[in-house]
Amino acid sequence: MALHGWLIVDKPVGPGSTQIVSAVKRALKAGGYPKVKVGHGGTLDPLASGVLPVALGEATKLAGRMLDSDKVYDFTIGFGTETSTLDAEGEVVATSEIRPTLAQVEMVLPDFTGAIEQVPPAYSALMVDGKRAYDRARAGEDVDMKMRKVTIHSLMIRHSRESGNPASSAASAPDEEEERDPRFRGDDVVGQITLTARVSKGTYIRSLARDIARALGTVGSVTMLRRTKAGPFGLSRAISLDKLGEAAMARQLEHTLLPLTAGLDDIPALPVTPDQAGALRQGRKLIGIAAAPGLHLATDADVAVALVELSQGEVRVVRGFNMMMSKEAT
Repeated sequence: MALHGWLIVDKPVGPGSTQIVSAVKRALKAGGYPKVKVGHGGTLDPLASGVLPVALGEATKLAGRMLDSDKVYDFTIGFGTETSTLDAEGEVVATSEIRPTLAQVEMVLPDFTGAIEQVPPAYSALMVDGKRAYDRARAGEDVDMKMRKVTIHSLMIRHSRESGNPASSAASAPDEEEERDPRFRGDDVVGQITLTARVSKGTYIRSLARDIARALGTVGSVTMLRRTKAGPFGLSRAISLDKLGEAAMARQLEHTLLPLTAGLDDIPALPVTPDQAGALRQGRKLIGIAAAPGLHLATDADVAVALVELSQGEVRVVRGFNMMMSKEAT
Protein backbone atom coordinates (compact mmCIF):
# COMPACT_ATOMS: atom_id res chain seq x y z
CA MET A 1 0.00 0.00 0.00
CA ALA A 2 1.33 3.42 -0.97
CA LEU A 3 2.28 5.75 1.88
CA HIS A 4 0.72 9.20 2.22
CA GLY A 5 1.89 11.49 5.02
CA TRP A 6 4.88 13.13 6.66
CA LEU A 7 8.25 11.81 7.70
CA ILE A 8 9.95 14.27 10.03
CA VAL A 9 13.68 13.86 9.50
CA ASP A 10 16.27 15.16 11.95
CA LYS A 11 18.65 16.34 9.24
CA PRO A 12 22.32 16.06 10.15
CA VAL A 13 24.95 18.64 9.27
CA GLY A 14 26.35 17.91 5.80
CA PRO A 15 23.69 16.91 3.29
CA GLY A 16 21.30 19.38 1.71
CA SER A 17 17.53 19.09 1.72
CA THR A 18 17.36 17.51 -1.74
CA GLN A 19 19.87 14.88 -0.63
CA ILE A 20 17.60 14.01 2.27
CA VAL A 21 14.70 13.56 -0.15
CA SER A 22 16.90 11.22 -2.21
CA ALA A 23 17.80 9.29 0.95
CA VAL A 24 14.11 8.84 1.76
CA LYS A 25 13.44 7.58 -1.76
CA ARG A 26 16.27 5.06 -1.41
CA ALA A 27 14.92 3.90 1.94
CA LEU A 28 11.44 3.38 0.47
CA LYS A 29 12.89 1.40 -2.42
CA ALA A 30 15.10 -0.70 -0.15
CA GLY A 31 12.10 -1.50 2.04
CA GLY A 32 10.02 -2.59 -0.92
CA TYR A 33 7.44 0.17 -0.60
CA PRO A 34 5.43 1.30 -3.64
CA LYS A 35 6.90 4.27 -5.46
CA VAL A 36 5.37 7.63 -4.44
CA LYS A 37 6.18 11.28 -4.86
CA VAL A 38 8.56 12.65 -2.22
CA GLY A 39 9.24 16.31 -1.43
CA HIS A 40 10.43 18.45 1.45
CA GLY A 41 8.64 21.24 3.28
CA GLY A 42 11.41 23.79 3.77
CA THR A 43 15.05 24.00 2.76
CA LEU A 44 17.81 23.65 5.34
CA ASP A 45 21.38 24.72 4.58
CA PRO A 46 23.94 21.87 4.47
CA LEU A 47 25.57 23.25 7.63
CA ALA A 48 22.22 23.35 9.44
CA SER A 49 20.59 20.46 11.26
CA GLY A 50 17.17 19.70 12.65
CA VAL A 51 13.56 19.41 11.59
CA LEU A 52 13.01 18.73 7.89
CA PRO A 53 9.42 17.68 7.05
CA VAL A 54 9.43 15.22 4.15
CA ALA A 55 6.11 14.72 2.39
CA LEU A 56 5.12 11.40 0.84
CA GLY A 57 2.42 10.78 -1.74
CA GLU A 58 -0.58 13.06 -1.48
CA ALA A 59 1.08 15.04 1.31
CA THR A 60 3.40 16.56 -1.31
CA LYS A 61 0.42 18.70 -2.34
CA LEU A 62 0.79 20.47 1.02
CA ALA A 63 4.55 21.10 0.83
CA GLY A 64 3.92 24.65 -0.32
CA ARG A 65 1.89 25.38 2.81
CA MET A 66 4.76 24.10 4.91
CA LEU A 67 7.13 26.51 3.18
CA ASP A 68 4.86 29.36 4.30
CA SER A 69 4.79 28.30 7.95
CA ASP A 70 6.72 29.79 10.88
CA LYS A 71 9.99 28.15 11.90
CA VAL A 72 11.93 27.99 15.18
CA TYR A 73 15.73 27.92 15.24
CA ASP A 74 18.53 27.70 17.76
CA PHE A 75 21.62 29.41 16.40
CA THR A 76 25.02 30.46 17.68
CA ILE A 77 26.68 33.71 16.65
CA GLY A 78 30.47 33.62 16.82
CA PHE A 79 31.67 37.20 17.30
CA GLY A 80 34.81 38.64 15.70
CA THR A 81 34.63 37.08 12.22
CA GLU A 82 32.27 37.61 9.30
CA THR A 83 32.48 35.28 6.34
CA SER A 84 31.28 35.54 2.75
CA THR A 85 28.53 33.00 3.41
CA LEU A 86 27.80 34.26 6.95
CA ASP A 87 28.54 30.78 8.31
CA ALA A 88 31.53 28.51 8.79
CA GLU A 89 31.66 27.54 5.12
CA GLY A 90 32.78 30.84 3.64
CA GLU A 91 35.95 32.87 3.49
CA VAL A 92 36.67 35.52 6.10
CA VAL A 93 35.72 38.97 4.80
CA ALA A 94 35.86 41.04 8.02
CA THR A 95 37.27 40.73 11.53
CA SER A 96 36.94 42.68 14.75
CA GLU A 97 38.53 42.55 18.19
CA ILE A 98 35.34 43.86 19.81
CA ARG A 99 33.32 41.42 21.90
CA PRO A 100 29.98 42.44 23.42
CA THR A 101 28.84 41.95 26.98
CA LEU A 102 25.83 39.86 27.79
CA ALA A 103 23.92 42.99 28.79
CA GLN A 104 24.68 44.59 25.43
CA VAL A 105 23.35 41.56 23.59
CA GLU A 106 20.18 41.60 25.67
CA MET A 107 19.76 45.29 24.96
CA VAL A 108 19.79 44.99 21.14
CA LEU A 109 17.52 41.96 20.78
CA PRO A 110 14.28 44.00 20.97
CA ASP A 111 15.49 45.93 17.91
CA PHE A 112 15.37 42.65 15.96
CA THR A 113 11.99 41.49 17.24
CA GLY A 114 8.76 42.08 15.37
CA ALA A 115 8.51 43.28 11.77
CA ILE A 116 12.01 44.04 10.49
CA GLU A 117 13.84 44.43 7.20
CA GLN A 118 16.87 42.37 6.28
CA VAL A 119 19.15 41.84 3.30
CA PRO A 120 19.39 38.13 2.41
CA PRO A 121 22.85 36.57 2.08
CA ALA A 122 24.45 36.65 -1.35
CA TYR A 123 24.97 32.92 -0.87
CA SER A 124 21.29 31.98 -0.97
CA ALA A 125 18.92 30.23 -3.36
CA LEU A 126 17.04 33.42 -4.23
CA MET A 127 16.77 34.23 -7.92
CA VAL A 128 18.63 37.33 -9.12
CA ASP A 129 18.06 38.21 -12.78
CA GLY A 130 17.21 34.63 -13.66
CA LYS A 131 20.05 32.92 -11.78
CA ARG A 132 20.49 31.67 -8.23
CA ALA A 133 22.22 34.22 -6.06
CA TYR A 134 24.75 31.65 -4.83
CA ASP A 135 25.71 30.79 -8.42
CA ARG A 136 26.45 34.45 -9.12
CA ALA A 137 28.35 34.83 -5.84
CA ARG A 138 30.44 31.72 -6.50
CA ALA A 139 31.26 33.10 -9.94
CA GLY A 140 32.72 36.18 -8.27
CA GLU A 141 29.90 38.53 -9.22
CA ASP A 142 28.89 41.40 -6.96
CA VAL A 143 25.34 40.33 -6.13
CA ASP A 144 22.87 43.10 -5.30
CA MET A 145 20.44 41.57 -2.81
CA LYS A 146 17.25 43.51 -2.22
CA MET A 147 16.02 44.24 1.29
CA ARG A 148 12.93 42.30 2.35
CA LYS A 149 10.43 42.47 5.19
CA VAL A 150 10.23 39.54 7.60
CA THR A 151 8.82 38.99 11.08
CA ILE A 152 10.76 37.81 14.10
CA HIS A 153 8.01 36.65 16.44
CA SER A 154 10.36 36.02 19.35
CA LEU A 155 14.10 36.22 19.97
CA MET A 156 15.76 35.23 23.22
CA ILE A 157 19.09 34.14 24.63
CA ARG A 158 19.36 30.39 24.99
CA HIS A 159 22.96 30.12 26.14
CA SER A 160 26.04 32.31 26.37
CA ARG A 161 29.70 31.58 26.97
CA GLU A 162 32.70 33.69 27.85
CA SER A 163 36.37 32.96 27.72
CA GLY A 164 37.57 31.66 31.09
CA ASN A 165 34.10 30.88 32.45
CA PRO A 166 33.69 27.31 33.84
CA ALA A 167 30.97 26.69 31.26
CA SER A 168 33.22 27.60 28.34
CA SER A 169 34.72 24.12 28.10
CA ALA A 170 31.38 22.66 26.99
CA ALA A 171 30.60 21.93 23.35
CA SER A 172 29.64 25.00 21.34
CA ALA A 173 26.31 23.59 20.16
CA PRO A 174 23.81 23.28 23.03
CA ASP A 175 21.76 20.17 23.54
CA GLU A 176 17.99 20.38 23.66
CA GLU A 177 17.71 20.97 27.42
CA GLU A 178 20.57 23.41 27.90
CA GLU A 179 19.82 26.85 29.33
CA ARG A 180 21.91 29.90 30.02
CA ASP A 181 24.28 29.39 32.94
CA PRO A 182 22.96 31.52 35.83
CA ARG A 183 26.54 32.39 36.78
CA PHE A 184 26.78 34.73 33.81
CA ARG A 185 26.45 38.40 34.68
CA GLY A 186 25.45 41.27 32.47
CA ASP A 187 28.98 42.65 32.32
CA ASP A 188 30.48 39.33 31.19
CA VAL A 189 32.09 39.53 27.75
CA VAL A 190 30.87 36.82 25.37
CA GLY A 191 32.78 35.40 22.42
CA GLN A 192 29.68 33.65 21.16
CA ILE A 193 26.05 33.42 22.08
CA THR A 194 23.22 31.04 21.26
CA LEU A 195 19.76 32.44 20.58
CA THR A 196 16.35 30.95 19.90
CA ALA A 197 14.18 32.63 17.29
CA ARG A 198 10.67 31.99 15.99
CA VAL A 199 10.48 33.56 12.55
CA SER A 200 8.21 34.01 9.56
CA LYS A 201 8.80 32.52 6.15
CA GLY A 202 11.61 34.12 4.18
CA THR A 203 13.74 34.93 7.23
CA TYR A 204 17.46 34.26 6.89
CA ILE A 205 19.05 33.41 10.23
CA ARG A 206 22.51 34.09 8.79
CA SER A 207 21.45 37.64 7.96
CA LEU A 208 19.90 38.04 11.40
CA ALA A 209 23.18 36.96 13.03
CA ARG A 210 25.19 39.34 10.85
CA ASP A 211 22.93 42.27 11.67
CA ILE A 212 22.90 41.58 15.41
CA ALA A 213 26.71 41.46 15.46
CA ARG A 214 26.98 44.72 13.52
CA ALA A 215 24.49 46.40 15.85
CA LEU A 216 26.85 45.46 18.68
CA GLY A 217 29.73 47.24 16.98
CA THR A 218 31.45 44.07 15.84
CA VAL A 219 31.06 41.36 13.19
CA GLY A 220 29.87 37.78 13.41
CA SER A 221 28.76 34.65 11.60
CA VAL A 222 26.63 31.64 12.39
CA THR A 223 28.65 28.78 13.88
CA MET A 224 25.68 26.53 14.70
CA LEU A 225 22.17 26.42 13.25
CA ARG A 226 19.50 23.94 14.27
CA ARG A 227 15.82 24.06 13.33
CA THR A 228 13.71 22.81 16.21
CA LYS A 229 10.29 23.35 14.68
CA ALA A 230 8.75 23.78 11.22
CA GLY A 231 5.06 24.59 11.24
CA PRO A 232 3.42 22.01 13.54
CA PHE A 233 6.38 19.61 13.40
CA GLY A 234 9.02 19.49 16.14
CA LEU A 235 12.03 17.42 17.11
CA SER A 236 9.96 15.14 19.34
CA ARG A 237 8.65 13.30 16.24
CA ALA A 238 11.83 13.56 14.18
CA ILE A 239 13.83 10.50 13.12
CA SER A 240 17.48 10.22 12.14
CA LEU A 241 18.50 8.95 8.70
CA ASP A 242 19.91 5.77 10.26
CA LYS A 243 16.67 5.03 12.10
CA LEU A 244 14.72 5.85 8.94
CA GLY A 245 16.68 3.27 6.97
CA GLU A 246 16.23 0.65 9.70
CA ALA A 247 12.47 1.29 9.87
CA ALA A 248 12.15 0.97 6.09
CA MET A 249 14.04 -2.33 5.98
CA ALA A 250 11.89 -3.67 8.81
CA ARG A 251 8.73 -2.49 7.00
CA GLN A 252 7.91 -0.30 10.00
CA LEU A 253 7.77 3.13 8.33
CA GLU A 254 4.02 3.23 8.87
CA HIS A 255 4.67 3.63 12.59
CA THR A 256 6.94 6.63 11.95
CA LEU A 257 4.80 8.31 9.32
CA LEU A 258 2.50 11.11 10.45
CA PRO A 259 -0.83 11.44 8.63
CA LEU A 260 -1.35 13.90 5.83
CA THR A 261 -3.65 15.86 8.11
CA ALA A 262 -0.81 16.47 10.59
CA GLY A 263 0.30 19.31 8.31
CA LEU A 264 -3.13 20.89 8.63
CA ASP A 265 -3.56 21.05 12.38
CA ASP A 266 -4.72 24.66 12.14
CA ILE A 267 -7.45 23.87 9.59
CA PRO A 268 -10.92 22.85 10.87
CA ALA A 269 -12.38 19.59 9.56
CA LEU A 270 -15.54 19.58 7.45
CA PRO A 271 -17.20 16.14 7.47
CA VAL A 272 -18.87 15.23 4.17
CA THR A 273 -20.96 12.31 2.98
CA PRO A 274 -19.62 9.75 0.48
CA ASP A 275 -21.69 11.38 -2.28
CA GLN A 276 -20.37 14.83 -1.40
CA ALA A 277 -16.83 13.41 -1.29
CA GLY A 278 -17.30 12.01 -4.77
CA ALA A 279 -18.43 15.40 -6.05
CA LEU A 280 -15.44 17.14 -4.51
CA ARG A 281 -13.06 14.59 -6.02
CA GLN A 282 -14.49 15.52 -9.40
CA GLY A 283 -13.82 19.18 -8.67
CA ARG A 284 -17.49 20.09 -8.34
CA LYS A 285 -18.82 22.67 -5.88
CA LEU A 286 -21.09 21.91 -2.97
CA ILE A 287 -23.86 24.33 -2.06
CA GLY A 288 -25.97 24.85 1.04
CA ILE A 289 -23.25 23.81 3.47
CA ALA A 290 -23.69 25.26 6.96
CA ALA A 291 -20.23 25.96 8.33
CA ALA A 292 -18.03 28.92 9.13
CA PRO A 293 -16.47 30.61 6.10
CA GLY A 294 -12.82 30.04 5.34
CA LEU A 295 -10.44 27.15 4.69
CA HIS A 296 -11.52 23.65 5.77
CA LEU A 297 -10.35 20.07 5.35
CA ALA A 298 -13.19 18.00 3.88
CA THR A 299 -13.10 14.45 5.26
CA ASP A 300 -15.11 11.34 4.51
CA ALA A 301 -14.85 9.32 7.74
CA ASP A 302 -11.09 9.29 8.42
CA VAL A 303 -10.03 9.90 4.81
CA ALA A 304 -8.91 13.36 3.65
CA VAL A 305 -10.90 14.36 0.57
CA ALA A 306 -9.86 17.92 -0.23
CA LEU A 307 -8.73 21.23 1.12
CA VAL A 308 -11.73 23.47 0.46
CA GLU A 309 -12.74 27.11 0.73
CA LEU A 310 -16.21 27.80 2.13
CA SER A 311 -17.96 31.07 1.34
CA GLN A 312 -21.67 31.92 1.67
CA GLY A 313 -22.59 28.26 2.00
CA GLU A 314 -20.69 27.26 -1.13
CA VAL A 315 -17.71 24.87 -0.95
CA ARG A 316 -14.97 25.12 -3.58
CA VAL A 317 -12.02 22.73 -3.92
CA VAL A 318 -8.62 24.32 -3.32
CA ARG A 319 -6.56 21.11 -3.36
CA GLY A 320 -7.92 17.61 -3.84
CA PHE A 321 -6.40 14.42 -2.43
CA ASN A 322 -6.48 11.03 -4.13
CA MET A 323 -6.93 9.01 -0.94
CA MET A 324 -9.74 6.72 -2.07
CA MET A 325 -7.71 3.52 -2.28
CA SER A 326 -5.74 3.84 0.96
CA LYS A 327 -6.28 5.24 4.39
CA GLU A 328 -3.93 7.78 5.89
CA ALA A 329 -1.14 6.51 8.09
CA THR A 330 -1.89 6.52 11.79
